[in-house]
Amino acid sequence: MSARRAAISKARTQAEARRLNPMVEFVWQGKDKRGVVMKGEQLAKNANLLRAELRKQGITPTVVKAKGKPMFGGGASRIKPKDIAVFSRQLATMMKSGVPLVMALEIIGSGQKNPAMKKMVGGVKGDIEGGASIYEALSEYPVQFDELYRNLVRAGESSGVLETVLDTIATYKENIETIKGKIKKALFYPTAIIAVAILICAILLIYVVPVFKETFQSYGADLPAFTELVFGISDYLVKWWWLFGIVIAIAIGVFMFFYKRSTALKHFIDRMMLKIPVIGQVLHNSAIARFSRTLALTFRAGVPLVEALENVAGATGNMVYEQAVLRMKNDVAVGYPVNVAMKQVNLFPHMVVQMTAIGEEAGALDAMLYKVAEFYEEEVNNAVDAISSLIEPFIMVIIGGLVGSIVIAMYLPIFKIAMTVMG
Repeated sequence: MSARRAAISKARTQAEARRLNPMVEFVWQGKDKRGVVMKGEQLAKNANLLRAELRKQGITPTVVKAKGKPMFGGGASRIKPKDIAVFSRQLATMMKSGVPLVMALEIIGSGQKNPAMKKMVGGVKGDIEGGASIYEALSEYPVQFDELYRNLVRAGESSGVLETVLDTIATYKENIETIKGKIKKALFYPTAIIAVAILICAILLIYVVPVFKETFQSYGADLPAFTELVFGISDYLVKWWWLFGIVIAIAIGVFMFFYKRSTALKHFIDRMMLKIPVIGQVLHNSAIARFSRTLALTFRAGVPLVEALENVAGATGNMVYEQAVLRMKNDVAVGYPVNVAMKQVNLFPHMVVQMTAIGEEAGALDAMLYKVAEFYEEEVNNAVDAISSLIEPFIMVIIGGLVGSIVIAMYLPIFKIAMTVMG
């Protein structure tokens, strides 16, 4: 036990040393014993250590220099959930093939094109070489590997089925990212179209309407009230368009600031989103699918039910469901079955409650939850595919109403002037 503590302490010391003296990515060139020119990229603490490492491999280095940063900010250096899913799949595949963990991490790290991902994999490998478990190594990167991921790895490590758990995690993350992509598509499409419609109206009011105004004023005729209203809005936009831009930018900034820091605001927004026609039902189904798949995964991996529910709460993607799952956790902790706790929160459909009850009675809760997840994921897929056709008429009405109103306002005076001339 003391040896174990010493290994953990050593790993943490090495991790701290790496933070104080971080690894740098170098580009090198050299010749092997046959005189063949070889090139590569490698992480090292400094150039001298890398030269020494290359000489050990039989390569005489001629060029060793730090890799330059991209000219435009290195947008690819951010680690995305998809990167973690691919990493999990690669690691599971190599471990199933009998490749030792450290060697697998070395191979995965050397094949990474994303510098941040390459650095992180190198850090995990270094921690494990220093005696840490993979759970402890991943814990050094809590942003990339959340608590759910780490707990699943710990459960797989302790039960000796780490490669199976990693493979399951990869599938889980791929499914969750697919659902998230579907939700973003459902929300982005109407928002983008309406934003374009508003932009077109603003361009018409700022650049086109003033030309009509000058033309009508030259006739000296009285204008219809609706036309005067549109001209008034146009004048205001022409004069104060910059103020509108500043106000909108500040409003978005203030909203994002408080949204990231206020649980109450997040809960309110998420609750309102669930009430939006059509889209609200998609969000409901998405949260249930994510809850079911995550709970099934954690329970099958051997994580205790109460702890699993705590991990699952944050994976639902909605504050309303998150708080409901935390309430379920408290009920289960005092002895209630999951289906009873689920029924008490009054948020899950009757079918989900009944299937959970059947799964508990049969001792196959994880299998039943996987079926629930598959059903609701299919519901989300079908709903998102249908949303485009359902929402197009609604969007056309909005665009037609906005642009058509401006066109009508410009044509009303023409009809009035024509009638005056004819009369």
